[in-house]
Amino acid sequence: MASNWRPGDIPDLTGKIAIVTGANSGIGYAAARALARKQATVILACRNREKGSAAVRQIAQEYPESKAEFLQLDLSDLASVQRFTGEFTSRYDRLDILINNAGIMRPPFGKTVDGFELQFGVNHLGHFALTGRLLNRLTSTSRARVVTVSSWGHHLGVIDFDDLNAEKNYDPGRAYAQSKLANLLFTYELQRRLEGAGVDTLAAAAHPGWTATNLPVHWRMIRIFTPLIGQTPEMGALPTLYAAVGPDVKGGEYFGPRSWLGLRGYPIKARSSDRSYDTEVAARLWTVSEMQTGVHYF
Repeated sequence: MASNWRPGDIPDLTGKIAIVTGANSGIGYAAARALARKQATVILACRNREKGSAAVRQIAQEYPESKAEFLQLDLSDLASVQRFTGEFTSRYDRLDILINNAGIMRPPFGKTVDGFELQFGVNHLGHFALTGRLLNRLTSTSRARVVTVSSWGHHLGVIDFDDLNAEKNYDPGRAYAQSKLANLLFTYELQRRLEGAGVDTLAAAAHPGWTATNLPVHWRMIRIFTPLIGQTPEMGALPTLYAAVGPDVKGGEYFGPRSWLGLRGYPIKARSSDRSYDTEVAARLWTVSEMQTGVHYF
């Protein structure tokens, strides 16, 4: 891959359709903006209508020729996921890029509308259901890509099948790490299943390093140091963007910032934790995810 790869290196995306979840702020907004700048039609899939619409207006103001629109999506509500995918598929007959970016980090204990622990439900199950419901559009579009945004924190994650919803013992950091590990297990298992189905859709993953966003709103220590250490959302979005449009990306690859511990810098191919490559855990998580969401692939 090219050194110091940046948004200007993104090829022309005229005619391409992209969805970015959580695109009203942070690296999601930076990714949506970069894709729109290169003439992709970008759907900003956000929970908050006011913030999502404002982000669309901001992109249009900066790039008047761009094509960006807001569609409401609440990943903590499987009915909302179904409504979103129904609305999208009624409007568009292709999907070139799906960026599963939205997430929450270390909130107090809570549950989704469907009764899942909030971080596992939003960060993993919501995106699992979304991707599954969009699978027909993805697989019928030549060389489409699914990019799921994980975190360095996945290295601390373990999938606790006996307490996935943390009802016995909730620790916000442990639940976050579990959800981010689930993102990678999902990505690698999805790639295996896509290959098994003989389709050319590609699944890859990324992490943004230490990026100055509003994600750690519930983590005071990180909030204090982020303005000093964190890189800009535009830099943090580069691994995600490279996974989405880079010319040499292969299915099942993982990208992050270049520097020590992957905290900052231009994107580079990375290696995730040994746990993330456990095919038995991935297959079991897949089965559980299908049961919990009611969304079945292939």
